[in-house]
Amino acid sequence: MATSSMARPVPATRSRPPAAAAAFETAPGVEAVSSFDSMGLGDDVLRGIYGHGFDKPSAIQQRAVVPIVRGRDVIAQAQSGTGKTSTFALASCQIVDTSRRDVQVLILSPTRDLASQTERVVLAIGYYRKVLAHACVGGKSMGEDIRKLEHGVHVVSGTPGRVLDMIKRRTLRTRAIKLLVLDEADEMLSRGFKDQIYDLYRFLPPELQVVLVSATFPTEILEMTGRFMTDPIRIVVKRDELMLERVDQYMVPVEREDWKFDTLCDLYDNCPISQGVVFCNTKRKVEWLAEKMRDSNFTVSFMHGEMPQKERDAVMAGFRSGATRLMITTDVWARGIDVEQVCLVVNYDLPNSRELYVHRAGRVGRFGRKGVVVNFVKDKEIQILRDIEQYYGTNISECPEDPADII
Repeated sequence: MATSSMARPVPATRSRPPAAAAAFETAPGVEAVSSFDSMGLGDDVLRGIYGHGFDKPSAIQQRAVVPIVRGRDVIAQAQSGTGKTSTFALASCQIVDTSRRDVQVLILSPTRDLASQTERVVLAIGYYRKVLAHACVGGKSMGEDIRKLEHGVHVVSGTPGRVLDMIKRRTLRTRAIKLLVLDEADEMLSRGFKDQIYDLYRFLPPELQVVLVSATFPTEILEMTGRFMTDPIRIVVKRDELMLERVDQYMVPVEREDWKFDTLCDLYDNCPISQGVVFCNTKRKVEWLAEKMRDSNFTVSFMHGEMPQKERDAVMAGFRSGATRLMITTDVWARGIDVEQVCLVVNYDLPNSRELYVHRAGRVGRFGRKGVVVNFVKDKEIQILRDIEQYYGTNISECPEDPADII
């Protein structure tokens, strides 16, 4: 369960290698800073980032941390798994004044699970600086939110609905907020959240610094940023660099929908994976598939956005601990969630957009680790994959006959 207590961060079992440097379309004058020690960060913040498992900044961290710390508005786009969350968590821990117990940084995420994960990263990096953070999300005790906010925190990581509710109740006071971060910003500024974001923005100070972060930024989202950002620095990865180099992508043709289940069982039985994630497009199919897998004596977890938050937290904790090897889920898992042992993504259903394909694929290959994406495709869907290949300049091969060969 999310908490703002000062729990000591768990030491990393090994340092995370930075992902391969991608080609950036970056604003002139933005330099890549090759070490954390050269970023002008405080000693306590440096202890936190090294303790969190980083030894060298990734490409996006090299370019985005210093402009954020200096107060610039930033649009930061980079591949999934390259340290975007740590980028703004690190900057947040540097800029807060810990002598005051005011909310000074507000981080908004599209899902409760991502907001809670971000809270954990802020607490870990900010541990030695005594940065207080709280995950303010729906589905959890409102009384707990009120108690934590009244006690005082420096960083709130939340979902728009609950944060807006706390602001309107005057429990979350906004006068000291100097930085707003929209994580998965393309999702946050889409139809589902846009009205809430604009409503919430009205309560924030006029001199606010704004940072947008995502792996994908459709043109229409970039065009609307002029309404609430001031001369933002754009750090944008070229489209054909979005697919991580260490992610291998395959397709498995299936003539009929009901053949997918046997194909998944074969893959699960014969593929030597540590952990994998299976994506379906509806919660009904997630529940059906999980039940069918369990009936076939497979140990699996499942999760979707309509489950009670306590149940979601318990499922996530069990999967992170390795209690199950396979997570069956909807796109509630597609953005931002980082579980180190996940090395396989299966698109049981192809996603509904090219952007979602990138985000799903981003659950593997994180921080330079190897990963595999397997797509189940019926005849009429093969063209969808070919369009994704062409758009992102990537390669999706036919799966070898022996599934063990893909890992």
